[in-house]
Amino acid sequence: MRMTKKSGEHSRDIELLYEMGSLACMDRGWRQHFGMKVESDLEHMYRVVWLALLIARMEGSGDEALIMKMALMHDLAESRTGDASYVQKVYVTADEDRSASDMLAGTSFPDFYDAFARYEKRDSIEAKLVKDADNLEVDLELKELEERGSLLPKKLADTRRKVRDEKLYTKSAKELWDAIQVSDVSSWHRAANKWVKLPHAGR
Repeated sequence: MRMTKKSGEHSRDIELLYEMGSLACMDRGWRQHFGMKVESDLEHMYRVVWLALLIARMEGSGDEALIMKMALMHDLAESRTGDASYVQKVYVTADEDRSASDMLAGTSFPDFYDAFARYEKRDSIEAKLVKDADNLEVDLELKELEERGSLLPKKLADTRRKVRDEKLYTKSAKELWDAIQVSDVSSWHRAANKWVKLPHAGR
């Protein structure tokens, strides 16, 4: 028989949902360096989930349920620690383990802490796939920022190549990185617009 919490016992679950929502208000740490709007933590995490699943399917390995849990958790603790940029991380160490533990305490999701802890160890294919997705999502956003006129993505090209060659775990992630570099950010909506899809549009 399925056990459910009584009325009033879901307060920590509801608090967690509000705390997740607050990540929509949190810009990633590197906004300081780009000087323009970048993704929120919440937006970043959403696309990481899909990227991780894509890499897993390309690789033909990994438990998708665990991958999704890890991806949903990978930056959630930043609600309490903040998101340090690539400069700030040289000087600041955040206690994300404690943050994740405290966030999930008393909620209906204690198993998600285990997924987070396993992700941080990077000793499973699922953790490596999610970390690859975390890194690749940066490259997607850099392409989007370049499309909006930022010059900094080109200046970071050598650094991102180093990430590709030395930090990505899987062959599939490296293949995706190569594809992202020559991709057209606008191709999806140019091909899907009414002038292409509807022969009689505008008549």
